[in-house]
Amino acid sequence: MTFKFFDKLSQDFTALLDDKEDYNVIIEVDKDENKKTFTAHSAVLRYRSPYFNKELTDASQNDNNIKTISKPDISAESFNIILSYIYGGIVDLVNAETKFFFEIMILAGELKLEELFKELEIHLIETKASWLRTHFSLIYHAIFKQSNKFKLLENFCNDIIAKYPNIIFDTGDFNSLPESALISIIKRDDLKMEEIKIWDKVIQWGISKNPKLPSKLEEWHNEDFMTLKNTLQNFLPHIRYFQIPGKDIIRKIKPYMEVFNKQLLDDLLQHLIIPNEPVKSTILPARMISISELPSRTQELFSTIITTEHAAEISSWIDRKDTTYPLNNIPYEFQLILKGSRDGFDPKIFWNMCHGHSNTVTILKVANTDEILGGFNPLEWDKTMEEETWMKTKDSFIFSLKNGNIQNSILSRVKDEEMAIQYIASQNQVDYGMCFGNDELTMETRVSNFNQDEKSWCNLDNEYHERSIRTISGEFSVVDYEVFKVVKKSI
Repeated sequence: MTFKFFDKLSQDFTALLDDKEDYNVIIEVDKDENKKTFTAHSAVLRYRSPYFNKELTDASQNDNNIKTISKPDISAESFNIILSYIYGGIVDLVNAETKFFFEIMILAGELKLEELFKELEIHLIETKASWLRTHFSLIYHAIFKQSNKFKLLENFCNDIIAKYPNIIFDTGDFNSLPESALISIIKRDDLKMEEIKIWDKVIQWGISKNPKLPSKLEEWHNEDFMTLKNTLQNFLPHIRYFQIPGKDIIRKIKPYMEVFNKQLLDDLLQHLIIPNEPVKSTILPARMISISELPSRTQELFSTIITTEHAAEISSWIDRKDTTYPLNNIPYEFQLILKGSRDGFDPKIFWNMCHGHSNTVTILKVANTDEILGGFNPLEWDKTMEEETWMKTKDSFIFSLKNGNIQNSILSRVKDEEMAIQYIASQNQVDYGMCFGNDELTMETRVSNFNQDEKSWCNLDNEYHERSIRTISGEFSVVDYEVFKVVKKSI
């Protein structure tokens, strides 16, 4: 029989961390000019972290046999979490913001704490998908700085890019993408992007890495093409050359013919003249795309339930305007956090993905009607409540939007500020999503699916809001629903 006493072991090693008598390592962290010194023990660090094993091997020691390691790019708060894990195997991030959670994961990857960063990576994908999408560029650049450690996040991001490539290819920081990141994208068979446009972006990226190349192609010499070839040598095998139209081969591929091997050039020429004849070069399959159906970046970030006109109307209500904002002057961006048909209709998904977000608009498409209902919450959603809690605000409201047979939109502002919104106790979040007023607009289900259960409710006898927003009384199910974070546009 084997007895295991991990809890006591963790407690003893945590106590060892606090022991200031027998340490032989000093670690200095100094991010944001907030310098702090930690003490530790080389034996623990070596066996728990391959990173520290190498650092301690290279570090010099003073007359007292104490080694010092400097990490100026790490915050004291982050490193305290890391040391607690190294010694005690415990990471307490219960009340941490998602950004800090992500920073701990990146730091764990840098310090080669594989068990920790893999667990945090899984947790972020499973519970913070909306935050990852909202901060996509930050996430994508960060994970590729660490030699492809974060494979799950890489796949998560690349799945999004494959469907919506302009989220990366059309950004101002595209040229700063690491080589491994860009290759991982263009290798995909499902990248929804025309092949010649992929080629254009690869050439753009390669030229950006060699700023001394002449700005005009006609001024290039053989050594310039060789420089570009060396830069792009790992990209070239993944371009689907034989899927590019002939006119683009002549206009955009031929000018760079010196970066290709002779066999490929001969085969491309043959394919243009006699396309049915076999060639010696490998012909990669066409990508699985339909170019005419590609959505723009704006469409991805917006809605399949409401229109721009609706967004303008809701924006004017948020700012308490008497007239609706013009479509070309909407002051807010509607950033999609959650979409039921994409992320699921379980109430727990609502609380997990909306937790910590403020200034949110929730949109409900009611089944079997033209009704679009919704509510605005200026406060942060909080999934950690131990009991049902009324939230006070004078700025929340519920609404019905003009749509189909619904001829006019209806706005209903909160009347009782003390009981504007009800936050559901964590143990009841299997049944309830948002709740405005006294069930005046509530998402509810007994089968953990708002889409399959007619339990969501809009109460016509309003006590906490100014007026009813629903044309049909009673319970309903939700065809789809979306939650947006409403963000002020930068001037």
